[in-house]
Amino acid sequence: MNGAGFPRISIAWRLALRELRGGLSGFYIFLACIALGTAAIAAVNSVSRAITGAIATQGQSLLAADARFELNNREATAQERTFLDTLGQVSVSTGLRSMVRLPNGSQQALVEVKAVDGAYPLYGSVVTDPQRPLSDLLGREGDAFGAVAAPLLLERLGIEAGQELLIGNARIRITAALVTEPDALSEGFGFAPRLMLSREALIASGLIQTGSLVEHSYKVKMPAPLSRAALTEKANAAFPAAGWSIRTADRAAPSLTENVERFSQFLTLVGLTALIVGGVGVANAVRAFLDAKRTTIATFKCLGAPAFVVTLIYLFQILMIGAIGIAIGLVVGAAAPFAALGFLKDILPLPKETAFYPSALGLAALFGLLTTFAFAVLPLGHAREVPATALFREQSFDQSRLPSWPYLLAAGTALVALAGLAILAAEDRFIAVVFLGAVAGAFVLLRLVAAGIAALARRAPRVSSPALRLAIGNIHRPGALTPSVVLSLGLGLALLVTLSLIDGNLRRQLTGTMMQEAPNFFFVDIQSSEREGFLDVLEQQAPKSAITQVPMLRGRIMAFNGQDVAKMNVPPGGRWVLRGDRGITYETTLPTNSRLTEGNWWPENYEGEPLVSFSAREATELGLKIGDTVTVNVLGRNITARIANFRAIQWESLSINFVMVFSPNTFRGAPHAWLATLSDASLTPQQEGAILRAVTNAYPTITSVRVKDALDMAEGLLGQLATAMRAAAAVALIASVLVLSGALASGNRARTHDAVILKTLGGTRAMLMRAFSYEYMILGAATAIFALLAGGLSAWFVVSRIMRLQSTFLPDVAAATLIGALVLTVGIGLAGTWRVLGQKAAPVLREL
Repeated sequence: MNGAGFPRISIAWRLALRELRGGLSGFYIFLACIALGTAAIAAVNSVSRAITGAIATQGQSLLAADARFELNNREATAQERTFLDTLGQVSVSTGLRSMVRLPNGSQQALVEVKAVDGAYPLYGSVVTDPQRPLSDLLGREGDAFGAVAAPLLLERLGIEAGQELLIGNARIRITAALVTEPDALSEGFGFAPRLMLSREALIASGLIQTGSLVEHSYKVKMPAPLSRAALTEKANAAFPAAGWSIRTADRAAPSLTENVERFSQFLTLVGLTALIVGGVGVANAVRAFLDAKRTTIATFKCLGAPAFVVTLIYLFQILMIGAIGIAIGLVVGAAAPFAALGFLKDILPLPKETAFYPSALGLAALFGLLTTFAFAVLPLGHAREVPATALFREQSFDQSRLPSWPYLLAAGTALVALAGLAILAAEDRFIAVVFLGAVAGAFVLLRLVAAGIAALARRAPRVSSPALRLAIGNIHRPGALTPSVVLSLGLGLALLVTLSLIDGNLRRQLTGTMMQEAPNFFFVDIQSSEREGFLDVLEQQAPKSAITQVPMLRGRIMAFNGQDVAKMNVPPGGRWVLRGDRGITYETTLPTNSRLTEGNWWPENYEGEPLVSFSAREATELGLKIGDTVTVNVLGRNITARIANFRAIQWESLSINFVMVFSPNTFRGAPHAWLATLSDASLTPQQEGAILRAVTNAYPTITSVRVKDALDMAEGLLGQLATAMRAAAAVALIASVLVLSGALASGNRARTHDAVILKTLGGTRAMLMRAFSYEYMILGAATAIFALLAGGLSAWFVVSRIMRLQSTFLPDVAAATLIGALVLTVGIGLAGTWRVLGQKAAPVLREL
């Protein structure tokens, strides 16, 4: 730029400031759209950073240690324990699922047992009601061991502190209610209430037997904590076949951190959608603002102001107004962690002193600024191209043609930068790319839908009703509201329909299909010596039921093709397979509810090298192929097997199935327990209760899981998640409503002229109200149909192609969407039109 450019910029800046003295009239919806989207992004990312930061800084308390070594189905050997003792003070705890029952055998419940030693916890504290030293609460009195239980367990069994229960072969007395335990979050989600007792009580219960599904945790308080990488390398070098899972305080709850980051990504993308939808409102507001300023713009041009100076004057004003909206959004976003502290403090870790998170606020501000510029620059380009004489003559700017290429390039660059920023900030960039592609595709489709509606209206046959004829004409005339209404409302409704259909289909699967196909019970930790007696009990209680039983072991995947999985970059879809121990089994024949997709099953009397059948979907996620090797650690031994085939598994049936099924010779002679299911659709709740009591009383060490209870819990969690998702989608819908209001308001000036002329020619207010109502109803119905089609297709893809479940269209969602669209368009449209119809004719006619 030459030297003369800077004074012109200074002049443009001063004139912009002078024009802003008139206030923000006409920009309130602009401000609301930018503030809403910016606030959503700032709030989500601030709360996310608060939670993940708390997990990182409170790692010792969340882990109750500096490091945790976890072994499954076996305790540490003497040599391994000596190694752990050299690291620092060690606390040992044991976790498993089991059944507790009342002494008279009338009631029983599934519990998550945690047996601790005297050193627990090394960090943090256990909170009980009443509060007493843990050693006193878990101590032995006579033949009963002390225990503390979650309030939910006491409620389910209808007991209070001081009463006794039976667990396995041991008698325990509940001494207090367990309020919080420091390492609960690091141990993951539990399907049953917690029961904490001493390791002495657990040994007396007889629950730990060969093949039992037990997790032994060795927690270490280290004088000089090592990094996870250094500690893992040191431990694995000393004991390469130990198969332990090592976690350090700097990554105390990796699954929780990952889930928070993923949910934060989803909500950020939804917030970005709201911001982009609000961008349409920005464009409408800028267009209306420039239309109101057309005489001023013409005057500037007639006085010799260069076109780029005129553009800068209004660009500065728009950016300053956008900055106000961004600032409002940032204030709300910055306050979000302080508000979250009250709601989430009992659920998730939060910092003790909540602070501001500049990176989260900066990201939101950048999103808001790019959106403002991207959607404002095209209307500015239209204003720049129009000659001064045309501005004095025309009622508004000509929007039928595109502005010159510099404005198109600027808008395109801003949109690309917006998409690039969203992708770079995402945890899973593939999902971000797909999401943004879907939003861009939806915008294109909505433009095509608007053009299609206008084309159909243009070719519609002549109707006898004047009001309906006027409504149809309004839909396709130049400057019609059709594109603005369809764009503003369509995307928000489509997003809401998508989430509602996904939620509805998942609930239908849980309460319908899965409930019908799932077995009634899972029975875990059946010892070989108990199998015959256990089957006799089931035969007596449910003679017509179908019983399935398979051998059950636990193993941790250590390597693929000799490469340590801990050093591999695993896609998100396959990480769960490598997280912790997996249930594994061996089979002579192909399991039911699965089919071969590639490779061959081994012969019945196979005696060659160990072979494994791998789940096809998970193998694809992990990049495995036939002939690759898988190394698993089972009972402290590393076993390598070659992949012989892939299976497609019907996980939704909830029947017995495993990611990995090995050839029988792989584990010949290895100690293991058995897993069984019982299926009988005719059983009543009373009969199921009788089966549960009979098995628990006869074999107290066998864990019985009633599938319906697990599905009810899953449905409750799904409901909470769906509520959060719908709340997020509501932000986008609110933005859509704001944009719709702005679009209808910006068209009121032209509507005022139309209404005055029609009233002058004899049109009544009632006829005009009917005409506008018909117009809004047609646009609302067309937009709802698009939202149903687009949302239905998106939900079908997610449910059937990603989740691999049966997808069904839900009529209630369709009806709610149609009614909602009509109420919004007709209600908001008529609310703004009522003032137009009351306009005096004389002032308007003088301007024509």
